[in-house]
Amino acid sequence: MDPASSDSPDDNQTRERQRSASGCTDTDADVHLRVICYDETVRKLDHYYGIVKRQLLQNQSISLGIFPSTSQDHRVGDVRTSIYCAASIWSLFQAYRRIDDDRGKAYELGQSCVKCMRGILTCWMRQCEHVESFKKGQNPKFALHAKFHLLTGEEVISSEEYGHLQIDIVSLYLLFLVQMITSGLQIIYTMDEVTFVQNLVYYVERAYRTPDFGMWERGSKYNNGTPELHASSIGLAKAALEAINGCNLFGEKGASWSVIFVDIDAHNRNRSIFETLLPRESSSKNVDVSLLCAISFPAFATHDQMLYSKTRNQIVSLLEGKHGFKRFHRDGYGTVLEDNKRRYYHIAETKVFEKIECEWPLFFLFMIIEGMFKGNEEQVEQYKNKLKPLVKRDKWGDPVVPKYYYVHRDQVNLERSEPGSQGRQPSSEGNPRNLFLWGQSVWIIASLLMDGLLHINELDIIRRHLPSYNRPRKGGRYSAFQGTASDLVVQVVLIAESMRLQAMMATYGIQTQTPHEVEPVQIWPPRELVKVYQNLGVSEKLGLQGRPTRPIGALGTSKIYRVCGQTVLCYPLVFEVSDFYLSHDMALLIDDIKSELHFVGKYWRLSGRPTVCVLIREEHMRDIHFRELLDLLAQLKTGYCDGLKVRTGRLQNLISSSCIEHLDFMSALDIDLDIKPFEQLQHASIGYQSLTDVPRAITYSEDSMSFKDMELQPTHEVINVLRSVSTLHGQTQLLGILLRREGPDFQIDGHPVGERVLALLSQASSLRYWRTVRECTALLSKEVESISPYITTVLVSGKQLTVGYGKDEVLLDRPVQPGGIHDLFYNASLQTHNVVQAVLQQEVVLYCGKLIATHTHLFNGILNIRVGWVIKAMTYYLHDVCHSKETVEGLAPSEVRRLLVKVLSLDEWAQQEKLTPQQIRVIDGCLGRTPKRFYEKVFNILRKTPLGVRLCDQLLPQHPTISEMSSGELNFALTVQSLLNHIQHPEYRQIVVELFSVVATILERNPELKFLHVLNLDQIFKDAFKMFLKDHGREWTDDASTFYNASHVVVSSYLARAVVNFMLTGDMRSEIEEGLTCKVS
Repeated sequence: MDPASSDSPDDNQTRERQRSASGCTDTDADVHLRVICYDETVRKLDHYYGIVKRQLLQNQSISLGIFPSTSQDHRVGDVRTSIYCAASIWSLFQAYRRIDDDRGKAYELGQSCVKCMRGILTCWMRQCEHVESFKKGQNPKFALHAKFHLLTGEEVISSEEYGHLQIDIVSLYLLFLVQMITSGLQIIYTMDEVTFVQNLVYYVERAYRTPDFGMWERGSKYNNGTPELHASSIGLAKAALEAINGCNLFGEKGASWSVIFVDIDAHNRNRSIFETLLPRESSSKNVDVSLLCAISFPAFATHDQMLYSKTRNQIVSLLEGKHGFKRFHRDGYGTVLEDNKRRYYHIAETKVFEKIECEWPLFFLFMIIEGMFKGNEEQVEQYKNKLKPLVKRDKWGDPVVPKYYYVHRDQVNLERSEPGSQGRQPSSEGNPRNLFLWGQSVWIIASLLMDGLLHINELDIIRRHLPSYNRPRKGGRYSAFQGTASDLVVQVVLIAESMRLQAMMATYGIQTQTPHEVEPVQIWPPRELVKVYQNLGVSEKLGLQGRPTRPIGALGTSKIYRVCGQTVLCYPLVFEVSDFYLSHDMALLIDDIKSELHFVGKYWRLSGRPTVCVLIREEHMRDIHFRELLDLLAQLKTGYCDGLKVRTGRLQNLISSSCIEHLDFMSALDIDLDIKPFEQLQHASIGYQSLTDVPRAITYSEDSMSFKDMELQPTHEVINVLRSVSTLHGQTQLLGILLRREGPDFQIDGHPVGERVLALLSQASSLRYWRTVRECTALLSKEVESISPYITTVLVSGKQLTVGYGKDEVLLDRPVQPGGIHDLFYNASLQTHNVVQAVLQQEVVLYCGKLIATHTHLFNGILNIRVGWVIKAMTYYLHDVCHSKETVEGLAPSEVRRLLVKVLSLDEWAQQEKLTPQQIRVIDGCLGRTPKRFYEKVFNILRKTPLGVRLCDQLLPQHPTISEMSSGELNFALTVQSLLNHIQHPEYRQIVVELFSVVATILERNPELKFLHVLNLDQIFKDAFKMFLKDHGREWTDDASTFYNASHVVVSSYLARAVVNFMLTGDMRSEIEEGLTCKVS
């Protein structure tokens, strides 16, 4: 008799409860979870239970429940291995819940899993001071450790000796924590633990700008101790943030204060930067198998099918071998040529590992799991067959997965000459006496899925494998990443600062509300919401100070908040009247409002509609661009804004369809918040009836005069001249001299210099006299708000940023913390060059960061955005092409942005506006633009140039350059860029770029040639120029303008002749030695 048929009603109810607890719906249960053959299922489960007991639980720490990386290690617990072991044990726990009588096995497995997850938490909670320090500056020194003592949980290796900063480990922990809690396991016990997990969220939120050591614990592929931005780490952080947002850590029994909150804008930056980096892993690693864990199980961090396929195909085509996947190109780990006694490699050492990298069978298992999630039986079968011959057996007949397969020392040369031809040896880790526990745990998960004992919905209860809009709807009081309908509507509330402004707007048919009219809803500045969030995750006992004072972004201000019984709507940051002058430019504000609405419309992923507060101030009325604002508001009224669906209306009518976030953690705190809501302006009378009544801002101008000679005069002379000068620009220069010389507290006629500069800034701002506005802002050392994310956006787009001028340029090749911004722009070189540059360069960096995200094509061919040179290109266009007398620093911010777009889009209009070849070369040279395949061509030239390439007295050597790097690698392109950056004349720079292309073409068409001496580019240019002058009947001159102004075809022909002459003078040899004939055309 079938044991299942004798169930009592109670048993049936129990089973139903267990099924629903395991995370599957009734339909899933009917289709997938029907136990067809009860005895067979129990037998199979008991078989896996035996394996888990012998292979995993046998190696679990008796005190903390964590696991070592290999079974022979009885001292060091490894956090990544522990998480995967816990996930594996939990998978079997999930599978056992299908059957009626598991004889206590499910409970045992569940508690073993809980013990491990709590053990990791315990180890990390001992490092609270690390977390607090890390939140402030993401310094690797304060990273949470990835290895602990197996029994005591003490630190076993310092951050100086090992790369503990691995953002993906903390993210992986949070991800599985949510999966396990959702399945019904009780892992978090106390509010101290809830607070700590909230701080782990802060820890990973800034993954997008935190270079770490990645999954392989070594940072860059050169293994020289340098951390990098890793796409796999950012992808896992994005997935963890999505999973844990709104999660109640106490499970179904939890209260409102045990809920975790995520900064939706930080999540979006991680998403944006993750997707920008793909299919690359980092600057040094074009492809890395660690991305498999980010795009597929366990993270499922992207549902963009094109990005997913591109990344996956690249991993499979470039890294798959017969014995598993290589981790990345030139990976020396585990190879016979790696020196285990050294922590770091020598320069160019990675070249010796090429084509003999170890292959890891573990990733065949990940491909099997991916196939199960995709329902691709063919893929599952394919990788199952590939794995079969690689798996060993122990004395019980249990499968054992080797860690990796390596090439034997005797076969290294044969393998190099014909990759894949030689057999490989299994590593000592991953044999029956020394199990590789990460591999074993993933094998168990894959096997449970293949045997039909575990359904994908039981392994992924929160449905990460589905796009967010297909996941089951979460009810409740907290926002959830539920995806968005394709017809998303952005709700817009128009708030007028005063009743007279409201009345005036009504005459133009634009209905607004005042702060009084929306009561009891309050309108808050975003900085007030920051104050509220500072109380989230605070614990005096643990030494944790809550959310760092990061601004709330565009998505965060599009929610409606319930705080301590009050309903609150925040206006976005773009309406904040800041210390920096950009907020005074109306045209820029109008552009920003449009961008903000489109940004929210494009990236909104929460349930409920976004609600954007558009704040109209009285000072806007006086601006010359106010009619443009009216046009925009009238456009919003039609229901569309440049193709985006919008809905304007009264706030009270829009609340019901909005996304509402309940900040319940405030109710549990006994804190008096000092909140200053946005106040309505009061006036005695209604006042203005129409725009004609409003006093307008006048267009101010004055004669410019330089007071540079006053630098050498004594202070009393400078003060005397200051008293007699009436122009704003003149006063600014003189106050600047006094500020630098005497300091801000120096008194002039009873007023400190600092106060005088502030007053001057206020006056210049109201007059919109931008030159003085910028000078005063720079003198007061002010910074643009939130510029760090824009710097990061530029960097992860595969570009570098350089700020400053000349020899004192500062190269940014990694994200900058907000605290480092000031010193970056207010350095000595910028101050001495031109004080205004300190703010103008910040402005251009901000615009580049915004543009590169939306108009990537503008930056094609530009690898290093040298901000000082970009401003030179703008100045050149203004003066030499447009013949304008304006200076860039005298333009309104919106005009500076338009000018930047103009020079970046040179290709689109150069022919139409009849620019000369020299003008095009100057602008392209300032921008540092190069043609397609340029770096690949330079790499091929270096291959044929044993003694290297010389330019501007700098040598680019053949080795270690090409032995350390590969042609498609970002780092190689950056090395070539740094050589070109020594050129001081932009048009000469472009000629050198053309020269590289000519040399590459000659070598491509004559593959037998190679240079025997240094390839001297300056000499070849001189020879070409001499020939050009001779053919045009001119004497030698240092002024090469005529050559620069020649067409591309003419210049290339002279360069080609010079290169051939360079060869014929004995500086080149072919394999045919004499009788050199060279194909140039």
